[in-house]
Formats: sequence, C-alpha cells, structure tokens
Amino acid sequence: MTRHVTVGLDVSPEGLAAARWAAREATLRDAPLHLLHVEEWPVTPEHPQMFTQSLVERCETLLQDTADRARRDHAGLEVTTELVQGRAVEELTRAADGSAVTALGSRGLGSLAGFLIGSVSLGVVARTRNPVVLVRPEQRDASSPAADAPDGPPEIVLGLDVSRPCDPLLAFAFEQAARRNTTLQVVHSWSLPATYTYAAILDPDVGSGVGQHAAHELTDMLRPWRDKFPQVGVSETVVMAPPAGELVQASSGAELVVVGRRGSRPMGPHIGHVAHAVIHHSSAPVAVVPYE
Repeated sequence: MTRHVTVGLDVSPEGLAAARWAAREATLRDAPLHLLHVEEWPVTPEHPQMFTQSLVERCETLLQDTADRARRDHAGLEVTTELVQGRAVEELTRAADGSAVTALGSRGLGSLAGFLIGSVSLGVVARTRNPVVLVRPEQRDASSPAADAPDGPPEIVLGLDVSRPCDPLLAFAFEQAARRNTTLQVVHSWSLPATYTYAAILDPDVGSGVGQHAAHELTDMLRPWRDKFPQVGVSETVVMAPPAGELVQASSGAELVVVGRRGSRPMGPHIGHVAHAVIHHSSAPVAVVPYE
C-alpha cells in the first residue's frame, strides 16, 4: 500500500507553504495527503492559550479550508485531516514515522514566533526515521523568476559525502528528480587532510591529486544510480570548500536541496552541522533524509 504524505499545518505563511508543497508531492507520488495540526497540551509558558471550543473550531476550519484548496488545485487528490493535542515534537515525529515524507514550515534563522518554532521542526528532523522537508514561504511567483536565478528549469541539489554509503539519500534525490522531470546537481565538498597543511602552503597544487580522487569516488558512487534512473540528467560538482556554504549557494533557484542525517547516535537525536546550516540559510525547500 502506498504511504501517504503528511504536512504539519498551522496558519502561518510557512505552514501554508508546506501544505502546498505537500499537496504537489502527494500528487506526484499518487499518494494520499494527510493534514495534521497539533495544539500543544498541556499548556506551557510559550503556548498559554487554553484548548477551548472556539479554538477547536478555528483549527478545524483551517484544516478543512486547506483540504478543500488542495482538492481544488489537484483534482482527484485524496485528503485526510487530523487535529490532536499533545507535544508538537512527539506528535509530528509519530506522524512522520508513518509517512513517506513529511513537510513542515520553516522560518529560517532567528525567528521564534508561531507554532512550528525552530525547536519543534529541528526536533522532528532529528528524530524521525523518514525524510522531512522544511519549506519556506514562496518569495516570488513561479512565473516571474528572480534575476539571479540560474537559466533553465529549477533542479534538485544533493549534498553528498562520498566517505560513507548513503543509499536512502541517493534514492530519495534521484526519485525526486525523476518525478519532477528535472535535473540533479550533486555537490561534494572536500578538504585537505591535516598532514597536507604545510605542503599546501609551499605548493598550492599539492591537493590536486586529492581532488581528482574525490571526483573519481563521486563518479563511482553515482554510476549505479545513473543506470537505474537514465532519464535523470546529473551534473557533478566537486569543490574544496565548506560544504554548507556550497549547498546554500547552490540552493538559489533550486526546486529542492537534499541533505542527509546519520541515523543512530550514541548522544541521542542530532542534526549534523552541515544539515543544520543548510536548513537555516537555504532559499529553497530542504529535505533531510536519515540514513545509517
């Protein structure tokens, strides 16, 4: 049975943007869309409003209006709604663990207002077993691309570390590109080993062999996925630079940025520093895919 696509919904522009993204994703997957709104319960100083009947009615109206809009925009889309009380991180993680992919609104760095505050969305990303996409509000109309956007249709950007196997990450990125009939840009950033520090000062070209080796490793890692998805055009970018900065730069004009999060950690839920930086600073939606 095809699993559904879930969106953590609230009335903010970010939450509504996530709902629009999730509706399109569900249509592309030919899967149902599940709209979930969580009211924090019991109340906390950050969420002091009591769960009154009028609040329930407003939440139900939000869910129904969003569901109706999704059905109008995507004919034939199956949409279900759910209103729950509880801890937002726990309830959204529960929902995400039962979904093919979950969309949440994302406000970026420094904003604390609203329902899906940074601690909630980051908490879900750090805990769930399945991909989560953090969606920004649309900054411009799709028919009026920004002047600094790259030529051609928007592409999927994948940040890849060739030092460890990451099949779920590769599968998600290639499948996204195939569903959207778009290209995939794979970015791998590398750095010189500490033992090369002084040699690099004396000879700036000393790292060329390391860079060539990284490029070959990336090509080898992508080869079976190119064979599996021959319809997906793939470009490879190998650069000696901090990976977060390269991915944030590549996000300009992209349709989606895909990064990985290693699964089991002895210190508990954790998001790597690269994924953390990309989540906060990417101009495109960011998919965080857990893998072992």
